[in-house]
Amino acid sequence: MPKSSNQKLKLLYLLKILREETDEEHFLNSQQLIERLTRWDISAERKSIYDDIARLMDFGYDIVHVKNKAGSGYYMGSREFELPELKLLVDVVQASRFITQRKSRELIQKLEQFVSAKEATQLQRQVYVAGRVKTENESIYYNVDFIHRAIQENRQISFQYMEWTLDRRLVPRKGGERYVISPWALSWNDENYYLIGYDAAADQLKHYRVDKMGSIQLTALEREGGSAFKSFDIAAYTNKTFGMYGGKEETVSLEFADRLIGVVIDRFGKETDIRRLAEGTFRIRVKVAVSGQFFGWLTGLGIQARLTGPPDVVEEYKEYLKKINKLYEEGRFEEA
Repeated sequence: MPKSSNQKLKLLYLLKILREETDEEHFLNSQQLIERLTRWDISAERKSIYDDIARLMDFGYDIVHVKNKAGSGYYMGSREFELPELKLLVDVVQASRFITQRKSRELIQKLEQFVSAKEATQLQRQVYVAGRVKTENESIYYNVDFIHRAIQENRQISFQYMEWTLDRRLVPRKGGERYVISPWALSWNDENYYLIGYDAAADQLKHYRVDKMGSIQLTALEREGGSAFKSFDIAAYTNKTFGMYGGKEETVSLEFADRLIGVVIDRFGKETDIRRLAEGTFRIRVKVAVSGQFFGWLTGLGIQARLTGPPDVVEEYKEYLKKINKLYEEGRFEEA
């Protein structure tokens, strides 16, 4: 009887079966492997199965031969990723706002291929952790790759920067005018991806949400702003920039109730200058970008936190609170 054209692929199909159907909790014996190979019109005998598995092991695959009261058989041992590692990666993908829902599903399906089908069901259950608000910009994958390429090739990029309208459409800012920026780094902050780049026209480093960048193009211009970025501390920048909104940089003094020490360290880091005050309170001095987002963060801490200096920032914060109070008293927004 002539052999099937798939017979030459026997080793590959055997490896596929072991990868997809076996793990530490599920194994297949030689007869079961023979039966599964027949699905692809591949014939095999017990001795050839033993020889084939020995070849795969010689090549480096961790195939375990188990013998116990439940029977004997083979399963795929160590893999590129362990199941707990993949669960962690799935959680990160699903929780990331900058990855669209469709791309999240595609990535998770690819991650499932690193475990057996039965273990993959544990990853599928992880997908539905919550209905997170995610970006709708399908091109973000390619934006990130494009930015990395520009950094590697030392070239500036141009792009349109998008914003939402009331009818829920993303449209270019400034009437479609293109931004020309020297890209230096990518930063993940506040569940979003940001480009850190040098704006030559403004002579300063700025940040841009990658999912709001459209129609990115490489230019022939070499990057600028190298000296500015050399002294740039991304970690310090993201710590002091609330919600990645810019503002005038100031060194401020803040007092907190002791119970907020965890909040302070999470926000500013454990190297923060912390001084004990009266029993139950402490003070810090930190650099922040003074903005409405900083004031909003401070207000959210309620009566357990107080801004104490410098005086001009304290007065600015008081005005911020007065305007909020006025809004609720008068029931209308101030004119821009």
